[in-house]
Amino acid sequence: MESGPAIFTGAVFALFGSGLLGWTAVRVRQRQPVAQGVSPVASAALATLVAVVALTVGTWCFTRL
Repeated sequence: MESGPAIFTGAVFALFGSGLLGWTAVRVRQRQPVAQGVSPVASAALATLVAVVALTVGTWCFTRL
């Protein structure tokens, strides 16, 4: 019974993390700002960190099945 929410939560975190990581990579590769009004290096680093954390949490949820 508990595997349903874990699968859903893991999928949400994995999709968000991979989407954010992909979007950040495209923005950096095109030399466009990741966030307006913020240092490009700092915003790219923070977005990458959040994406990796989301992917880690998603992986952790999938290991709890």
